[in-house]
Amino acid sequence: MTGTRPVRPAGPAGAPAEPVERVGRGWIAALSLANGAIWVGWYGPLQILLASQAGDFAPGSGMSKETVLAWVTGAGALVSLVANPFFGALSDRTTARFGRRTPWIVAGAAGGALSLLLLAGAGGVATMAVGWCLVQLTLNAAFAAVTAAVPDRVPGRQRGSVGGWLGAAQVLGVVGGTGLATVAGGVAAGYAACAVFTVVGVAPYVLRHPDLRLAPADRPAWTWRGFLAGFWLSPRRHPDLAWAWLTRFLINLSNALVLLYLLYYLRDRLHRPDPDAGVLILTAVNGLTLLATVVAGGVWSDRVGRRKPFVVWSGVLMAVATAALAGWQTWPGAIVAAAVLGVGFGVFTSVDFALMTDVLPKALDRGKDLGVINVANALPQVAAPALAAPIVTYLGGYRVLYLVAAVIGLAGAVLVGRIRGVD
Repeated sequence: MTGTRPVRPAGPAGAPAEPVERVGRGWIAALSLANGAIWVGWYGPLQILLASQAGDFAPGSGMSKETVLAWVTGAGALVSLVANPFFGALSDRTTARFGRRTPWIVAGAAGGALSLLLLAGAGGVATMAVGWCLVQLTLNAAFAAVTAAVPDRVPGRQRGSVGGWLGAAQVLGVVGGTGLATVAGGVAAGYAACAVFTVVGVAPYVLRHPDLRLAPADRPAWTWRGFLAGFWLSPRRHPDLAWAWLTRFLINLSNALVLLYLLYYLRDRLHRPDPDAGVLILTAVNGLTLLATVVAGGVWSDRVGRRKPFVVWSGVLMAVATAALAGWQTWPGAIVAAAVLGVGFGVFTSVDFALMTDVLPKALDRGKDLGVINVANALPQVAAPALAAPIVTYLGGYRVLYLVAAVIGLAGAVLVGRIRGVD
């Protein structure tokens, strides 16, 4: 690793002081690549590989492929709910010579790669579920540390643009993971390709950019009771954080309902001859339009010093696109919806991230608090299968599913107005 490990002067109660120096392009690029690599490890399986395995294993399990996929992704999401804030809190207290966040990025990426290889050799639903839960456990350790590095190092007026680049990397990770899973030449090869990319992608940040260290004297006293109690962020004491969390949860739940059964929607509702390629095309279209807005939205938000209007209108636009999926169930309709969803989600991704960092309660617990906030990303993965499976199977099919998703996303956009402490 190059350079020495910086130790930032402490703020109140031993917490790191708020950053004031702008970060450089090299740091942003390396952190964005690490973030994208983690999303490759998640979305290669979520978009293609898990659905393919569910279809293979369903006949011998006594369940439909939709139910198998719902159980496996739901179990993994439950692990994610705990893992992200837990590892974020551990990184807050880490005093290693390599810094607070870097050890968890390394361990999480390596563990994620091994877990993906375990999934590659899965022989049934049980092994598939265990492998996916391990992927969620390990990659969430890395993701919690990557996310916490932003408020550690980036001043407030630069966080919109940095959030934009991280969002762009996230999109490229989703597209890249889907592409690797599609072209690798089989389920096992797809998992192996995602595993290799996850490890390689985090290397530049880990090797070239020294992390901030926490002095042992500044580490908060440890008790299990205090540690567990710290995960509760009172909505009464922190109402802005509570409303920001709820809006993120609702918009991500809407997005998760759209994505969960996309492969099956193309195969069973639109009767696409090659649904795997169809998923890749829709993901690429969505990614291109998202990339067109994710960085620009964050930079624009930084320049005008406002967050809420961007989040509100991006949420409304996503709700309109999701409703269009319900009323225009054709292949051209799916392409248009994917494009419009990308425009909205691009702005939402960058500006909502900046909004979240603006409402964090205190610097000492950034990793833990962001982990609690990131539960709003993971919990929809639990809720989406529970909602989607009965809707698709018994309550009206994909048309009703996408109408429900649109209403949920619109509610998230409207509730942004309840946040009072951020313009």
